[in-house]
Amino acid sequence: MIRSKNAYLQKLTANMKMRSVNVGQELDGSTPPSVFIGSWNYPQVYAGPMMVPQQGDTYIMDSPESWIPGQKTQEDIIGYRLSLVRGKQRIGIQDIDNSFVQKLQDISMASKSIDSEAKFNKRPRGLSFSEETTPHGPSAILEKFDIDSVKWDRELEKAFYDTDLKAKDALTDLHQEKVPFSSMQKAFSVGAMGTEKRRRLVPTRWSITACDSTLADYLLKRVRNYNILDMHRVYEFSSLNNYYAVILIPTEWQYEWMEAFIRVLGKEELIFSDYENNGGKKEYSRVGGCYYTCKMGVLDALDKEKIQAGVIVLREAYSGYVPLGVFNVRENIKYAMEQPYTEFEDLKSSLKYVGSKLKIPMSKFVKKSDLLKEVLRSRQTTLDNFFKK
Repeated sequence: MIRSKNAYLQKLTANMKMRSVNVGQELDGSTPPSVFIGSWNYPQVYAGPMMVPQQGDTYIMDSPESWIPGQKTQEDIIGYRLSLVRGKQRIGIQDIDNSFVQKLQDISMASKSIDSEAKFNKRPRGLSFSEETTPHGPSAILEKFDIDSVKWDRELEKAFYDTDLKAKDALTDLHQEKVPFSSMQKAFSVGAMGTEKRRRLVPTRWSITACDSTLADYLLKRVRNYNILDMHRVYEFSSLNNYYAVILIPTEWQYEWMEAFIRVLGKEELIFSDYENNGGKKEYSRVGGCYYTCKMGVLDALDKEKIQAGVIVLREAYSGYVPLGVFNVRENIKYAMEQPYTEFEDLKSSLKYVGSKLKIPMSKFVKKSDLLKEVLRSRQTTLDNFFKK
């Protein structure tokens, strides 16, 4: 029996039967720009660029912010990602002055695709799927790697040269300047921001959560100062074999994330969840990085509207779903919060409305929940009464 989300996703990704791009030991192409820092054997990690065996504008292949507004399909995105060839070298995380790392910094701060040449120790093979990071194609050790001259993004360049600016402050400044999350995350991962003595390589998977949680903490401090919403709201969005519903309730900040995987592998209907009350969360979430990226996305929307609310988020993933990384959650939540909302006078009405859109009964979400169940009890609503028609 599958008891954790991590175990479920391991089983799901193990069953991925797909082909990545076929390349030889030498590659003449471009990087979108894209870099990847592994976590295996930390603090000695495998770091390197990801390249496409074609020249020209390949920016779309590592630009998750453009996929949903561009109406890219799941097949489009997988095609982009499995065309990326990962080159790698083993580097110590503090070896920031290494000439190879400096090339990775150039790539991470580039404003457009960069022509590149690579020679591998053997023909790149394999592929990678993960719930945390976007997929990529084959990989191999680099023997040689060169890039053309690079023009840096102006805001990332400012953060790079300010060696007295803490990384968390650089991230919030970049967010305020509307720098895409994927761009700031890549720069963070290759040690291109932060105070001079604290700069280091950060594995891609860790850097995504670090950026999400840093921005969420900053936004939450602001949101706590706003007036509490006076009605219940429901925001919705669907894409890439997912449905998302964001329920805002008129309380101080509290947050629960619940996600259901419905017949993705077979006949399973699994729900995983985590939550925090007004005091926040101390330990790492049991559902992984999607908890933090959703939290950041909702808080960003609350901050823009200058309101405070409690938040219940429900996600359903359906047959055909493929793990594409937490960008899937971040971008879907962003677009959900930009849609016209539906307003309700009470929580019962808002939950019944969302329940009419779900493929599994709302009662299953409620029974799996911690926070939602607590809110219902605080309003003297028993589960039996709640589900009476």
